[in-house]
Amino acid sequence: MEDAFIFAVLTLNATVRVATPLILCSMAGLFSERSGVIDISLEGKMLGAAFIAASVAAATGSPWLALAAGIATAVFLALLHGFACITHHGNQVVSGVALNILMSGLTVVLGIAWFHRGGQTPSLESSERFMPISLPLADVLADVPVLGTLYGRLISGHNLLVYVAFLAVPLAWWVLYRTRFGLRLRAVGENPKAVDTAGISVAWLRYRAVLICGLLTGIAGTYLSIANNAAFVRDMTAGQGYIALAALIFGKWRPWTAFGACLLFGLLNAVAIRLQGVPIPGIGEVPVVFIQALPYVLTVVLLAGFIGKAVAPKAIGEPYMKES
Repeated sequence: MEDAFIFAVLTLNATVRVATPLILCSMAGLFSERSGVIDISLEGKMLGAAFIAASVAAATGSPWLALAAGIATAVFLALLHGFACITHHGNQVVSGVALNILMSGLTVVLGIAWFHRGGQTPSLESSERFMPISLPLADVLADVPVLGTLYGRLISGHNLLVYVAFLAVPLAWWVLYRTRFGLRLRAVGENPKAVDTAGISVAWLRYRAVLICGLLTGIAGTYLSIANNAAFVRDMTAGQGYIALAALIFGKWRPWTAFGACLLFGLLNAVAIRLQGVPIPGIGEVPVVFIQALPYVLTVVLLAGFIGKAVAPKAIGEPYMKES
């Protein structure tokens, strides 16, 4: 019984770590898409931020400078997406896909040119990364049954960016539903003409939304390369930006339901990792490729079956041109 409890806690611990970049990206996409700007480029912004953060950490030895550089990179890419879609009324899907393709290739090219490691950055030392932190009383409560295990192995022991990700969810909810900015942001995604008629700049609101998106995807990318891992490897995002976007859609563009979808994928992925190499009674050892694909398949099946119809913001994907 105790072994099963420890197994469950360790699986939930892995769930938290796997879900962290998804949560950050999902909240990022929430702001962008609530303003009416489709953001398929979550993957590209996260990948670019991961590469630059790892590169800066390797060059300077400072994880904080690396975080700033990762955020700056993602914000720049977000502004580039906004410039194409908001200022010049370009196709938002095409712009997002173009950024993803650009970052997939550019990170490898720059990695080879700078580090000569086949697109990978040098391995980072502990001082160059965001390392797990022990919360107050974690050592004191370590011997307390159940509570000590939950606090010490599940709540405590994560790096700073994990806690930032989990705080981002209630903060996103508060901004969107309890502030004037959030009200206007949701309104511009539903009826930009009405917002414009009220004397509020549609373009400025949407630019602020994509800036927030860049900030959060920058943190997500930094987490991948210098917090959860110790280096950048080519295409290390592995489609997580798309999964975060799917979680947002299945979550009906709401913070808490999108958060739940991210945790679901994280849980399925954590379980799949633990199943690798473990023989299943009556079946035997399942091929690794199947185990790796299982979380993606189950996430889509479960969310599609239980979430129901998702209704997007009415003006999403539609460039707004002010009438003269």
